Amino acid sequence: MILDNSGIQEVNREYLHRDRPTNVISFAMQEGEGAGLLPLVLGDVVISAERAATDAAEAEIPFEHELWFLLVHGVLHLLGYDHERGSAEEAELMEARETEIFAQLVEEFPLSLNQ
Repeated sequence: MILDNSGIQEVNREYLHRDRPTNVISFAMQEGEGAGLLPLVLGDVVISAERAATDAAEAEIPFEHELWFLLVHGVLHLLGYDHERGSAEEAELMEARETEIFAQLVEEFPLSLNQ
């Protein structure tokens, strides 16, 4: 799902009890109540396009690249990677996987939503 800052802030407040916008949130279908009901569904990734645009402009990178990077980040969370609650080593492993996957995407696809 792609939202603006106020939309993702509402999701963040309601489900994670953090009353602020963020760039990406993942909701794993294989955790918590109902886990395992749909074993082939990893979950949902929610991205703030508004925050992605701001972050891309600040980093001087294409907006589409930031969106793809946030999607990769969110999917890695769904696969069990955790840079927030895990160890420093786990955070480094997640960052390495993000970089690896993103580099492959950039190489394989033009990453432009305008085509």
